[in-house]
Amino acid sequence: MWWKVLLLTPFLIAIGSTTECVPRSFGTDKIVCVCNATYCDSIEEPKIQTTGSFYSYVSSKAGLRMKPKEGQFGSCHQTLFTDTLTIDTTKKYQTIYGFGGAFTDSAGINIKKLSEAAQDQIIRTYYHPTEGSKYLFGRLGIGGTDFSIRSYSYDDRPNDKSLEHFALAPEDYKYKIPFMKKALELNPETKFFAATWTTPSWMKTKNKTNGYGFLKEEYYQSYADYLVKFLDAYKENGLKMWAISTGNEPLFEYLPSDAIGILGWTPKGVGTWVANNLGPTLAASQHDTKILTLDDNRKDLSWFVPQMFENEKAKDYVSGVAVHWYSDHITPPSVLDLAHNSFPDKFILMTEACEGNGSPQNVILGSWERGQKYMLSIIEYLNNWAIGWVDWNLALDKNGGPNFVNNYVDSPIIVNPETDEFYKQPMYYAIAHFSRFIDRGSVRISITDTTTVKSAAFVTPSNEVVVVLHNGNPESKNVVLKDLKKGTICLELPANSMHTVIYGL
Repeated sequence: MWWKVLLLTPFLIAIGSTTECVPRSFGTDKIVCVCNATYCDSIEEPKIQTTGSFYSYVSSKAGLRMKPKEGQFGSCHQTLFTDTLTIDTTKKYQTIYGFGGAFTDSAGINIKKLSEAAQDQIIRTYYHPTEGSKYLFGRLGIGGTDFSIRSYSYDDRPNDKSLEHFALAPEDYKYKIPFMKKALELNPETKFFAATWTTPSWMKTKNKTNGYGFLKEEYYQSYADYLVKFLDAYKENGLKMWAISTGNEPLFEYLPSDAIGILGWTPKGVGTWVANNLGPTLAASQHDTKILTLDDNRKDLSWFVPQMFENEKAKDYVSGVAVHWYSDHITPPSVLDLAHNSFPDKFILMTEACEGNGSPQNVILGSWERGQKYMLSIIEYLNNWAIGWVDWNLALDKNGGPNFVNNYVDSPIIVNPETDEFYKQPMYYAIAHFSRFIDRGSVRISITDTTTVKSAAFVTPSNEVVVVLHNGNPESKNVVLKDLKKGTICLELPANSMHTVIYGL
């Protein structure tokens, strides 16, 4: 029984006195924050007392998690500081729409393994606007994904061209809809968007759900109708879709894999389908759902979208371009700038990212390095015209699943049903440094950075400046934030740390 006492003691100490992280170590510098049915750390509201003050939060490899602090403008000797980052609130760029994660079958399966109170804690820690990280987006698969425990669609009756047998799956009612509705209840500003991994097998050229296959032209209209039926069904369950994708990772079709469900598209083919089928069908429906295209790695952004948009009708129907991060190490962020400059009326949204993909260690509990990768990715995307950044699975188990094709990965939250706990990893806090403070409608503004300190800055609808900083050095850094209108803020950034600074205009 002694080990149970040790597990419970931190919670007994924490519940009555603080909302800080209850840490647990899984190795050197590998720290998670432990939550259960009765306790979870939360993020303190900014307490800006005067026009000359600021509020800051820091998370660090050494174990700090969203630690708050108040300070004053101009309260230090600038000569002691080595890096100056200049903020110009008059130079404005894109409007930010939000951050979020995915309501996969696997996430729902893991969440449901916890007690009901602990389930509520997970959704609260993501979506609550003041106690959690204030997610504003939720993504889901239309039918099965690789993060399901089986392959399925919503109409597996062969050649059912009229979709007479269309029906949502048990997974929708067990693992997606209940948690999506909880998120929406906590934060009514939440927007959901969806993507198909694959059509029903009988619509595809290879006549199977998993693996290769393109949409047969004879079913172009049936597939458009299929997607509208999905929108209808979710709306009947109280969940409106803000956007729908032309399909998840259509270019995976060209890789030698037969495991994951894929619907392949060529740029010309998807352009024809959107122009003649999906676009008109959606426009004639009762939904004002936006259309996203690509929904694949940004290495394909520079050629796929321009070729698709040669079809002017398709271009007119599409609102935005969805990109994934998995090839970012070989593709410079300048391709995002090129896409924005070429199609300035189409927004860019990063719709899927995760760590552990293809790694010998799918889950590394407490990995700071993985949190750091999230932080740097978000800064990079936002500084190159993205309107938001959306994570993959909201929660996984300690193996990074379940997953019926053994495609295990990591997640910001890992569930431990044996003790009715879940672990918030550094990846969770990396996203929260943005999502908790950058409200929908915030506008990116100009800020410089250095080779050692990376940054992004925003003005919120409530006229607050939010600056996010990352120090990836093994030593602390002294920096000056120089607001051209407000003055200077002097900060010491601990080694390997993430920061959010907030002050009024």
